[in-house]
Amino acid sequence: MDEGRSTKKLVIRLLLMVVVMFAFGFALVPLYDVMCKALGINGKTGGKYEGSQVVDLDRQIRVQFLSSNNSDMVWDFYPKGEHLDVHPGAVNEMLFVARNPTDHVMKAQAIPSISPGDVAVYFHKTECFCFTQQVLQPGERIEMPVRFIVDRAVPKDVKQLTLGYTLFDITARSPPVAHIASN
Repeated sequence: MDEGRSTKKLVIRLLLMVVVMFAFGFALVPLYDVMCKALGINGKTGGKYEGSQVVDLDRQIRVQFLSSNNSDMVWDFYPKGEHLDVHPGAVNEMLFVARNPTDHVMKAQAIPSISPGDVAVYFHKTECFCFTQQVLQPGERIEMPVRFIVDRAVPKDVKQLTLGYTLFDITARSPPVAHIASN
């Protein structure tokens, strides 16, 4: 009888643990937002950009592009240009280059950052290589576009912003990628 009681307690504790873990998973998104705001980190932009805008030809904003590799990443990674001078409301594009110099397949993920952080809500990425993981074969080189719009509602005193990416090696975090030979 005592063994049945301890089994019931164990099951209840395990179910409670599952509920707590599930709740914690939902709490991660708001916790991430709070931590980013408190620490001044900004990996988020203004979200999905809906609709089109009229281009403000009377204003120009310089968008500077930066790239860096996490300490474990060995890829060559850089933007094709240092900056673009853009008009608010216009669709713009910059290409980033990545090359896998190793002799094995690697997988990477780029994490964006906008500076100054309070301007990030006016920066809308419509296409970005950071939305997906990148898999490169040994020696493979790719050009990856980021398409964006700086919102017309950006404050008038904003003359420059910086879009930076940090590239992380996530090869070990996922199953090996099979190499498909081409004929």
